[in-house]
Amino acid sequence: MKIEILDTGSALCKTLLSNALEAIRESGKSGRVVVVRDIKRIMRYGVLATPALVIDGVVMFSGRMGSPEEILSLLHQNLSTIVV
Repeated sequence: MKIEILDTGSALCKTLLSNALEAIRESGKSGRVVVVRDIKRIMRYGVLATPALVIDGVVMFSGRMGSPEEILSLLHQNLSTIVV
């Protein structure tokens, strides 16, 4: 599973990163979390506001913060497509 945190350097990035790591721990699955700050890579996703959360190449949300519980729910919804 690959989780990307798309961010241009805001303080919210650290919180979203922490929330994503907590959600992965709670899910019991392994995964890789990457912070993407390259604006060209961010633009390829069509994201207009950061921070944004991407799971296995799919933008889950952008322009807001996600709680660990929300991210965990998104992980569970996507488990059928995630190869661990």
